[in-house]
Amino acid sequence: MFTLAEVASLNDIQPTYRILKPWWDVFMDYLAVVMLMVAIFAGTMQLTKDQVVCLPVLQSTVNSKAQPSTSGKADFTTVETTTGQGEASSIRTVSFGSAPTVTPDVPLSRATTSQFQPAKSGQELKEQKDSSGRKTNLDFQQYVFINQMCYHLALPWYSKYFPYLVLIHTIILIVSSNFWFKYPKTCSKIEHFVSILGKCFESPWTTKALSETACEDSEENKQRLTGAQSLPKYVSTSSDEGSPSANTPMITKSGFKFSADKPMIEVPSVTILDKKDGEQAKALFEKVRKFRAHVEDSDLIYKLYVGQTVIKTVKFIFILCYTANFVNTISFEHICNPKVEHLIGYTQFECTHNMAYMLKKLLISYISLICVYGFICLYTLFWLFRIPLKEYSFEKVREESSFSDIPDVKNDFAFLLHMVDQYDQLYSKRFGVFLSEVSENKLREISLNHEWTFEKLRQHVSRNAQDKQELHLFMLSGVPDAVFDLTDLDVLKLELIPEAKIPAKISQMTNLQELHLCHCPAKVEQTAFSFLRDHLRCLHVKFTDVAEIPAWVYLLKNLRELYLIGNLNSENNKMIGLESLRELRHLKILYVKSNLTKIPPNITDVAPHLTKLVILNDGTKLVVLNSLKKMTNVAELELQNCELERIPHAIFSLSNLQELDLKSNSIRTIEEIISFQHLKRLTCLKLWHNKIVNIPSSISHVKNLESLYLSNNKLESLPAAVFSLQKLRCLDVSYNSISLIPADIGLLQNLQHFYITANKVDTLPKQLFKCVKLRTLCLGQNYITSIPDKISQLLQLTHLELKGNCLDHLPATLRQCQLLRKSGLVVEDHLFDTLPSEVKEVLNQDTSIPFANGI
Repeated sequence: MFTLAEVASLNDIQPTYRILKPWWDVFMDYLAVVMLMVAIFAGTMQLTKDQVVCLPVLQSTVNSKAQPSTSGKADFTTVETTTGQGEASSIRTVSFGSAPTVTPDVPLSRATTSQFQPAKSGQELKEQKDSSGRKTNLDFQQYVFINQMCYHLALPWYSKYFPYLVLIHTIILIVSSNFWFKYPKTCSKIEHFVSILGKCFESPWTTKALSETACEDSEENKQRLTGAQSLPKYVSTSSDEGSPSANTPMITKSGFKFSADKPMIEVPSVTILDKKDGEQAKALFEKVRKFRAHVEDSDLIYKLYVGQTVIKTVKFIFILCYTANFVNTISFEHICNPKVEHLIGYTQFECTHNMAYMLKKLLISYISLICVYGFICLYTLFWLFRIPLKEYSFEKVREESSFSDIPDVKNDFAFLLHMVDQYDQLYSKRFGVFLSEVSENKLREISLNHEWTFEKLRQHVSRNAQDKQELHLFMLSGVPDAVFDLTDLDVLKLELIPEAKIPAKISQMTNLQELHLCHCPAKVEQTAFSFLRDHLRCLHVKFTDVAEIPAWVYLLKNLRELYLIGNLNSENNKMIGLESLRELRHLKILYVKSNLTKIPPNITDVAPHLTKLVILNDGTKLVVLNSLKKMTNVAELELQNCELERIPHAIFSLSNLQELDLKSNSIRTIEEIISFQHLKRLTCLKLWHNKIVNIPSSISHVKNLESLYLSNNKLESLPAAVFSLQKLRCLDVSYNSISLIPADIGLLQNLQHFYITANKVDTLPKQLFKCVKLRTLCLGQNYITSIPDKISQLLQLTHLELKGNCLDHLPATLRQCQLLRKSGLVVEDHLFDTLPSEVKEVLNQDTSIPFANGI
C-alpha cells in the first residue's frame, strides 16, 4: 500500500509556481489531499478490520424419509452420537441433499426428536429445556470457508473496492490539475516566465521606475496646489519617448512641424542604480522581449489549462453519477446463497459486514468533497470563458504610471499574466515596467550617464587632420549628457547609436560646426534644432535606407556642406526618397555616395548656389545626367564609379566648371574633349582609372588646363598636343604602358609635378631637366639605367622617386638640388650608399621648408 507522503508527492509543484495557482486551484489541491486521506484511511481499515460473519439459516422441518436426488443419487445421512457422562446417548442426523424448509421458531432438538422419537429420561428433558441457541454442527474451517465465499458473493462490489476507486479518481484529479506544469511543451515556457517574473519583481530598477512615477505625480499635485499652469498628468523628458509627442518637442517627418514647448518637470532620482543592477536590468529587458516574441505566437498553455479543467469537470460528473447509486447498497446485514450445500449442508446464510457503517460515512464524506470540487471546477470554467483570457491590457498600469507605451499582450503571455493577477496584481504591474520602451530608454540613459562621465569623454577627444577637436562615439545606447558640456568641441561623430537624442543642452557647444550621424537617426528638441539650424555648417549622414535621414536635416538653412552616404535607389523602389532641399539656401558642397541611376531631381533645388557636387556610385550605371545642366555655378564635379563610357555632354554646359573628376569609370575614348574648349575656367581634368587608349590631339584646345591626371589607363604614348598646354603644372601618367618620354616635355616650363611611375621608360630625355620648376618627379618602377647629371638643374626639386629601376649608382650632382633631402628621396639603400659622403651629408640635413606636392 502507498504511504500518504508518497501519494501526496504527486500534488507537489515547485514553490515558485505558486504565483500561477489561483485560489480555486489551491483549494482543489487541498480537497485532493483530503480525498487521498479518505482513500488511504478506508483502505487501511479494510485491510486490517474488514470481515464478514455468516450463520446458516436453519430449516423449520426436515423430511425423515430419504428423498431421492434429482441426479439419481441417494441422499446421505450422517448420524452423530454424542455420549455425555451420566447421560443417555443422543443421536443427531444432518441430511445433505434437497434444501429443507427453514423455520427459525422450531428448535433443532425438536426437529431431531421428531424424526427418531427416542425414549428420553427426565434428566435429558431437563437439560434440553435449559439449553439456549441453535447448534449448526459446522466446524471452524467451514465457517472460514463460508465467510470468505459470502464476502465475495454477498457484498456489493462498491463496498469492497471503494478505497481503491477513491484513490484512483483522486490521482487522476491531481494529475489533471498539475499537468500543465509537467507537460514538456508548456513546462519550459512556464518555468522561464516564472523566473523572469521573479527577477522583474525584485529588480531595483522596477522600484526606481515606480518610485519616480510616484514622485512625478506628487510634483504635479504640488504644481496644481500652487496655482501653476495645469500640466498633463504624465510628464516625460525627450529621452523618455521614442516618438514625437506634446511633451517631447521632436521634429516630425510630415510637414516638418514642431510641437510647442511645454514646461518640463525635473524629477530627482529617488534611488541610485549601480552598474551591476543596471546591467541586470538591461538583460531583463532583452529576456522579456525575446520571451514575449516566443510565447505570444502560441496559445498552447491556455488550451491545455482549459482542457484539464474540462477533464476534471467531466470526471466530477461521472463520479457523482455512479457513486450516488451505491450509497444505499452499503448495509450491515446481507443474505448469502453460496450454492455450496454439498460441502456445508446449508443453502442460505445470513451475514453481517462490520465495516458497513464506517464505509457509508466515508462514502458520504467523499461525495461531499467531490461536490465541492465539482462546483469549483464549474466556477473555473465560468472564469475561463467569462472574459477573453487570451488578451491582457495594461491600461490600469498605464493610467497609474508615466509608462503610457506599455503594450497589450495576447495568447499564452496574456493568459499567464491573468493567472498571476489572481495571485497578486502587483506582479503584473512591476512586470509591465520591463515591457515599456520608455522605461528601457530611461534605464539606458541612467546607465549611459553613469558610465560616460565628463572626465572619460574628455579623454576621448582628439585632434583631427584639420586640427579640430573631435569626439567619436561608437555603438552606445544613447548620447551621454556630459557630451554637451564639452563646449570647446568642434566635431561630433555619432555612429551606430539608434536611440540618439539631442537635447537643448547642445546650445552650449558654441564651437560645434560639424556633425556626423552614421546609422544614427537622431531626434532633436525644438531648442536644439534652432541651435543646429543657425550654427551647423557641415553634416555627414550615413544610412542604410533613405528613410533613416532625419527630417530636420532638410531644414538646416545655414548648412554649407552635406554628405549623404547610403542607399537612395533600391530595386523595389525606383523613386529616390530625398526630401526637398529647397530650405538649404546656403549649401555649397553636396557629396552623395550611393547607387544612383540618375541624378536626384531634388538636387536641382540647390543648383543655383551649389559649387561642388560629388557623386560616388557603387558601380551602378548613371544614365540620366540632364539635371547637370541646371547647375550653372558648379565649380567642382566628381562622377566616380558610375560606369560612364564617354564624357557626358551635359558637362559641357557648366560654364563655371573648374575641376572635373571622372575616376573609375569605363571611358575608352575622350574624343569629346574638344568641347572642353568652351569651359574657359576648367583647370583640372582627372580621367584616371579608366580604359583610355590614346589622347586626342584636340586636348591642345583646353589651353587653361593646369592639372591632367591620366594614371591607371592603357596609354602607350604621349602625343605632342599634351606638351602644348603651357599652363600645365601637374601631369600624372603613372601605371600605363608608356615606353618613351617625348623630348617635347621640355616645353612645359610651368610643370611642377610629373608622375610616370610603373611604365616602361628606359631613358630620360635631357629636355626633361629644362622643366626647372619641377618639385616632384616620380620615375619609380621603370627600366631606367642611369640618371643624367643634368638633374642638378632642378633646383626646386623636393621629391624624387627612383625605386624599382635598373640603376647602379646615383649622380653626385644631386647635391645641387638644394631642397632635396633624404626623406624626399625614394631609392634603394644600396644606391644611396653609392653617393659620396659629402652628398649624403647634405641630403641628411634638416630643412625648415615644408614638403608640398601640390596634389
